Amino acid sequence: MDTESPILSARAGAKQGYGWALLACVAATALATPLIGHLDLTNIVMLFLLVVLLVARRFGRGPAVLAAFLSVALFDFFFVPPRFSFTVTDAQYLVTFAVMLAVALITGQLTAGLRRQAEISALREMQTRALYEMARDLAGAISVEKVADIVNSFLASGGFKLESALLLPDEQGRLDAFPPVNSRLQIEQRFALIAFEQGDPVEDYSLSGYGYGAGYFPLRAPMRTRGVLVFVPSERAPDAVREHKNLLATLSSVVAIAVERLHYADVAHAAQLEIVSERLRSSILSALSHDLRTPLTALVGLADSLTLARPPLPAEPLETAEAIREQALRLSGLVGNLLDMARLHAGRVTLRKEWQLIEEVVGAAIQLLGRSLADHPIRVALPKDLPLVEFDAVLIERVLCNLLENAAKYSAPGSPIEISASIAGDNLSVSVCDRGIGLPAGKLGALFEMFERGAAESATPGVGLGLAICRAIVEAHGGAIDAANRADGGACFTFSLPSGTPPAVDEEREP
Repeated sequence: MDTESPILSARAGAKQGYGWALLACVAATALATPLIGHLDLTNIVMLFLLVVLLVARRFGRGPAVLAAFLSVALFDFFFVPPRFSFTVTDAQYLVTFAVMLAVALITGQLTAGLRRQAEISALREMQTRALYEMARDLAGAISVEKVADIVNSFLASGGFKLESALLLPDEQGRLDAFPPVNSRLQIEQRFALIAFEQGDPVEDYSLSGYGYGAGYFPLRAPMRTRGVLVFVPSERAPDAVREHKNLLATLSSVVAIAVERLHYADVAHAAQLEIVSERLRSSILSALSHDLRTPLTALVGLADSLTLARPPLPAEPLETAEAIREQALRLSGLVGNLLDMARLHAGRVTLRKEWQLIEEVVGAAIQLLGRSLADHPIRVALPKDLPLVEFDAVLIERVLCNLLENAAKYSAPGSPIEISASIAGDNLSVSVCDRGIGLPAGKLGALFEMFERGAAESATPGVGLGLAICRAIVEAHGGAIDAANRADGGACFTFSLPSGTPPAVDEEREP
């Protein structure tokens, strides 16, 4: 739908009004001429004033001024003696002309002003209604493309002679159009970036009407600027942006709220999907862990019974039984990790915190992994003055076991593994470092995600749950865990625990 805007219609009506003003004055003269001798000249003056009033009411200020001067001239020429001449024999008629012109001009101005105010009020009412309807449509928009369509429909139905382009930032900070603009619309990226970064409208009328954007309005939402709305005037109305600037600013504010609503709707939807997927994954892990634990325990027991059989098995079957037992224990550890991960994500793990020394847990973890660490010298550097720290010894032992096992897996036999601890501010920091192949660049943060491994395809056994379990346990204690590559080769995993305020310990007195 392509209709004329009220302002353009008013201008066209004003141009036609001058012709109608001329015809109205001529018609008034023709109507009043037969009444000469029947009406006083003062009554005929009233007829011309009525014409000026009607012209002002219908066509505005300009035609009314023309009608006022024509009325005085026609009244003088056709009705004031001597007739058919502009000569005035009685000076009193000069006063009549002056008063008539003044009354006509004042009446015309007042009437035209009232008409103009009525037009402005009607225009504002129409714009307010249109904005309300557009805001109602935007409230139901389900995509950015739909928002852009609603804006263009609003501009077309209102006859603004404008087209718009919605620019939104991508991940690199470049403003892209949604949907992509057609080739005849030219958008200046530099003006759009200035409006986006500074938060103020940018106007450029140098090429207005030639397919170039003339107004760049930032989409300032309550949280932040969401993009830029560009308005491109048509050739028939190059000044449309300047004329409707306030309306376009209001329109941009409404669009900004709609775009921000869509953004948070997408965020909420993604979060909901993530919650559902995590819940489903935890349920599957828990079910698999419970179903696999019983047969694995039986398999380990059967392998132990074979290795302990009397009389002993021959060398080859005994070696096979030990291999079965080792693989069953490894698989049991993986299933244990799955079960622990499911419990941690479900929030079913209760921390049993006690004040204790970290060195005791370090020693227990090293002893537990005796066979796995047999090919690596362990170097422990723990200060003697480490304070007591409140933590769950079983869970922190699991963290150290996972970190030490990873260090052993990804290090060459014979390379050392170093364990150190220190107090950093209000935290106890514990590090496990190796001299292995190091961590892949760009994936340091992702290593702590579930089922994430350093290499997608690797001969090293594992399913990528150990570090995820470490992070879940450490964060449950209110701490943090991080990973980094060593400058001279290898990797370091460091986790921190809140040191808190340990209880006072009374020293034993010697007898």
